Amino acid sequence: MGRSVSLTARLALLFAALTASLLIVVGVVLGRAVEAHFRELDAHEIAGKLSLIENLLQRTTTAQALATLPQRLDDAFVGHAMVALLLRDDEGSVIYALQAAHFPAAQLAGEMLPAGVAMWEGGGQQFIGREAVFPMPLSGRPVRVLLGLDISHHARFLDQVRTRLWFGISGAAVIAALLGWFAAHKGLAPLRRVTATAQRLTAERLDERLSEDDAPSEVRELVEALNGLFERLEQSFQRLAEFSADIAHELRTPVSNLMTQTEVALSRARGTDEYREVLASNLEEYERIARMVSDMLFLAQTENGKLPGAVETVQLADEVHALIEFYDALAEEKGVRIAASGDARVRGDRLMLRRAISNLLSNALRHTSQGCTVDIDIAHADDEVVLSVSNPGDTIAPDQLARIFERFHRAGPDRHRHGEGAGLGLAITRSIIAAHGGRVTVKSDAGLTTFLVTLPVAGRA
Repeated sequence: MGRSVSLTARLALLFAALTASLLIVVGVVLGRAVEAHFRELDAHEIAGKLSLIENLLQRTTTAQALATLPQRLDDAFVGHAMVALLLRDDEGSVIYALQAAHFPAAQLAGEMLPAGVAMWEGGGQQFIGREAVFPMPLSGRPVRVLLGLDISHHARFLDQVRTRLWFGISGAAVIAALLGWFAAHKGLAPLRRVTATAQRLTAERLDERLSEDDAPSEVRELVEALNGLFERLEQSFQRLAEFSADIAHELRTPVSNLMTQTEVALSRARGTDEYREVLASNLEEYERIARMVSDMLFLAQTENGKLPGAVETVQLADEVHALIEFYDALAEEKGVRIAASGDARVRGDRLMLRRAISNLLSNALRHTSQGCTVDIDIAHADDEVVLSVSNPGDTIAPDQLARIFERFHRAGPDRHRHGEGAGLGLAITRSIIAAHGGRVTVKSDAGLTTFLVTLPVAGRA
């Protein structure tokens, strides 16, 4: 396939075509106006000559005047080389002729011209003519007057005007094309800068941005959209790099543990119980790796929109009480109470919503001080349902709150020591809630951390 015409060339050609079309219309209108003006002048000239002839005939009232009529006609038309004249009596006899050879042969033979103004060509010249009948006062008989007018000079002038118009239109179209190309080239400069910036973009140079100051209004939205795209690309690449580093960091510990324990076990011969202990320890590390891989696969599914949609009405209070029973032993071991209040119905996948709430409750139990209470509250707010999970404990720093839902992120080393989680639970919770059309936020102040889950009510989901 051949190379397509550039946008600059297309705009230049379009500008030239529009200019040429406009000039053609103007030229046609102007040409017809000039032609109509010449026709009007010629008709006026013929009418004037016929009036002159009629006046001379009306003054021919005597035999002497009739004898001098040819001389008077010659005198009247002295210097009128463009005029042809033929006078016939009622019997068809020619009584006066002036440059009669300019008339067509049919009129010379006595045939009358068509009514009105007639046109003909002869000898490379163009003529218009008119035939009239005037009475002769002396005899009372009619006289046929055939008058012709050479309009070749008018035709040549019109041809010259048309030729010059075409040359002028062609030159103007070329100039318009050049000006259009220049204007389009300057106007599309922001697009060329967009192309140049996009060509410079690499995985290592995602911080390039387009300038919006000199961009015209028609291109500014495109520039803003592309800058937003570059921003999202940079953030995505940054998250991908951080995610890869986090995966390597998280997998390094269990893999290192497995290698160390295996090397120690193989360093010398051991008994059956010792090998069983090593295998049990390795199994714990394998389970940790398996949970981490499963969680990462789950997050990948949420990013690709493969989570199931809302399929049933979920009674949140029932799910919360079921989770309280499940975590009751762990809470008792840690010396922590769990209190729940409120109820509401939402539309969604029961197992996924239970997993999201379970992650929040598990996180709260890990970080709640002994002897304190984890409060779970369900309430209505306008057309939404708000489920809050609050636990007293260490306050999360404000700079960590914005990143707490990121993968593998922990609010601090002190919180990392509280459990063996990989840092994916809150990221999974956010993905599940987002898949149900809701949102999850967190606030931490004065030793109290509260996670707020907002979901549409059952009728709006």
